[in-house]
Amino acid sequence: MVRLTADLIWKSPHFFNAIKERELDLRGNKIAVIENLGATEDQFDTIDLSDNEIVKLENFPYLNRLGTLLVNNNRITRINPNLGEFLPKLHTLVLTNNRLTNLAEIDPLASLPKLQYLSLLDNTVTKQPDYRLYVIHKLKHLRLLDFKKVKQQERVAAAQKFHSKEAEEEAKKVPVKTFTPGQPDAQDTTNEVQAPKVVAPTPEQITAIKAAIANTHTLEEAARLEKALSTGQVPAEFAMPKPDANMAEASEQAEKMDTDGQNQESEADGQKQDDESTPIQED
Repeated sequence: MVRLTADLIWKSPHFFNAIKERELDLRGNKIAVIENLGATEDQFDTIDLSDNEIVKLENFPYLNRLGTLLVNNNRITRINPNLGEFLPKLHTLVLTNNRLTNLAEIDPLASLPKLQYLSLLDNTVTKQPDYRLYVIHKLKHLRLLDFKKVKQQERVAAAQKFHSKEAEEEAKKVPVKTFTPGQPDAQDTTNEVQAPKVVAPTPEQITAIKAAIANTHTLEEAARLEKALSTGQVPAEFAMPKPDANMAEASEQAEKMDTDGQNQESEADGQKQDDESTPIQED
């Protein structure tokens, strides 16, 4: 575990990203706790804390400038209910691939008054019934959820679905998942059996994917590449070229011809030996 110290913040890369925003790159440092971000002196539009080990989204100082927060590929299970008091202008939040499991855990996001773009992909909460309508109901200014535009019909449906506190509470009721100690979880076992074999990317492929992430202009594309990098599943455009089918076929045909030739030579030698061993009959 690495502490997020002022020294680490000062030594970390900071630059103008593809959309001309000043960004601080704190990704991949095994940070477990958010702390000491006051050392940034509120000089950044974007802070990237992805690929760490953060469990709680909390302990932010007042950052009036911060507009984009990237915390994908962490272990977040809890969000500070007063987050909006410290990040009043946050409009983009990427929480892809964390450990949020029920609707109550995302209620604190309603404290963010400017939040318009949100990703909760690869969190268990996305599998809850009426998940999308619930999030749209709670976050009134949301324009994009999980990289899909929020439509007016969805806003109307969300308002009708959650017209009362009782309806909200009913939606947040999640059955308790029970298991026997020492017994593997059935779903995990199924996933283990069905999981496809993943071939680890080569160093060249990893470098190419990282370069593509740095140059992407959309959050959707960045999230797709981030997920590929974290899971080790190489996108098609970065896959190693397969051997040419025609060359393989030609090689196979040549091999067959060599085998046929050897068989013919063996047959000819055998015939010659038979001819020599046969006595010549005289009249």
